[in-house]
Amino acid sequence: MKKIDWIVILIVVVVLAPFFIPATGFYAWFEASTAAHPFIMAFFKFAILATFGEMLALRIREGVYNKKGFGIVPRMMVWGFLGMCIAMAMIIFKSGVPAFLGVIGGCGSPAEVFAAAELTWGKVGVAFAVSVLMNTIFAPVMMTFHKCTDIHILENGGTVRGLLRPMKMREIFREKINWDVQWNVVFKKTIPLFWFPAHTITFILPPTFQVLFAALLGVALGLILALAGGSKK
Repeated sequence: MKKIDWIVILIVVVVLAPFFIPATGFYAWFEASTAAHPFIMAFFKFAILATFGEMLALRIREGVYNKKGFGIVPRMMVWGFLGMCIAMAMIIFKSGVPAFLGVIGGCGSPAEVFAAAELTWGKVGVAFAVSVLMNTIFAPVMMTFHKCTDIHILENGGTVRGLLRPMKMREIFREKINWDVQWNVVFKKTIPLFWFPAHTITFILPPTFQVLFAALLGVALGLILALAGGSKK
């Protein structure tokens, strides 16, 4: 490993340490802030962690954490926006899927399903249903939009001004996205093999741990999409 890798590891340890030291009260503040301002916290959580995942992907592919035109700040802005969308989707599907199951039979209200402290097969089944529907309906749209913004950032020099320019969506869809990779890797493999079980775990965890687990998945999300969702050359 290079010197920069040790520096990054040190920064990660310093950032994560307050979560595991009760005396700091940082986790209590983090939990309270997330409950009081869920979308603001979602913005910063994904802006930092998912962008860090993309930087890790760049380090794996090219040996550096940043390069000219990569656009860390624009990527953070995009991930912050997507983080708020993900937080919204989790609320909608966590409430809507149990309600739907209740209509067709075999499931109580969302509060009844997820409020129980004990882990049951019923709770796991509902959590899995929430994960499957959220990742089937919402995730492909979100991932494709992310890929479009990723290409847009790179083509505009990785600047904030470039991010704010109109995206050439038709050109990106028809010529720039590698749909073979997007479909066969991102959609057909990572969604069912990784995100279905990952978000099932998220929804069965106690609310206290859901926040931290979802934040850590943000790193994996940025890493997987950056590695797998390559564009055409």
